[in-house]
Amino acid sequence: MVTTAILLAVALALDHVAGEPRNAFHPVAWLGRLIAPFDREWSEHERYQRLVGIPIALVVPLVPAAAAAGFVLTATVLSPLAGIGAAALVLWLTISLRSLLELTDEVVRATAGSAAALETARDRVRGLVGRDTTSLSPAELRSGALESAAENLADGLVATLLPFALLAPFSLPAAAAAAAWVKGVNTLDSMLGYPSKPHGTASARLDDFVMWVPARLSAVAIALGAGAPLALRCAATWARTPPSPNSGWPMATLACALSVRLRKRDVYDLNPDAELPALEDGERATSVIRAAAVVSAVLALVLATGVAVLAAQFGIVDGPLIAEIHLLQPQPPLAEAGQWL
Repeated sequence: MVTTAILLAVALALDHVAGEPRNAFHPVAWLGRLIAPFDREWSEHERYQRLVGIPIALVVPLVPAAAAAGFVLTATVLSPLAGIGAAALVLWLTISLRSLLELTDEVVRATAGSAAALETARDRVRGLVGRDTTSLSPAELRSGALESAAENLADGLVATLLPFALLAPFSLPAAAAAAAWVKGVNTLDSMLGYPSKPHGTASARLDDFVMWVPARLSAVAIALGAGAPLALRCAATWARTPPSPNSGWPMATLACALSVRLRKRDVYDLNPDAELPALEDGERATSVIRAAAVVSAVLALVLATGVAVLAAQFGIVDGPLIAEIHLLQPQPPLAEAGQWL
């Protein structure tokens, strides 16, 4: 599992140092251009549009998955070390932590600035959470930024980190394909998964299914990253308030961990007995999300180790990295081994 840990660390380090590539060089931007032609009204009948959306949801994510698997497989054929590097590169391209933290910081700082800075914050939050920000107070703008940070910890990091870590001990091409497939599902949902777009209903439901575990793992990571494990108990009260079956968990956990209120008018109100986030709460939130990212990687690695140990124990599969597990298992005494010579 050392190799898996190194892969996760390298991908996170690349994100921390380099951030995301420019759109012209970012595979997720390429995927967005691939999806764009499907984002149209296919028929005047809503039922037909929903049916058209099913093959879109099932087929489109396979494109980045196949590309990622092919890239890592080709690199592995050239050199095992090149394969490891290619897998780390794919994982890096599917995560987005630095940009998330930078944008959250930008919004929080802007809410304490001039009128022009406040308008910038309104524009940023409008893009982040898709709501009318015209009449929102600075505290409500900070709430929107914190909600987005919590939700995107799950979407932008944990969702791809977890399947990659689980499959890496068995097959690096499969791990890369899984991460890219999840990113494809997330991207489809972000572009098509709106009530006003019936052709995106299948994409939204698939994303709900895929994100069930990552959202809850993100909530655990936020609670541990904030040093407030009891926040999960508080979050359970409010996590089902948002329309999404998943986003409420990381958002409510962050609200409870920071002892703040996070609210979207007329939609949900998380931890409503607390106050909306002050400036210092917004600044602390980025530290909590950063710590939660590290905790997420550790939790993913622990889960992956458990799965790999069980697989090695029962001989279910014997991938290239499972050899590390075999080395950790007790070996027979020399006398016992020698009786077969």
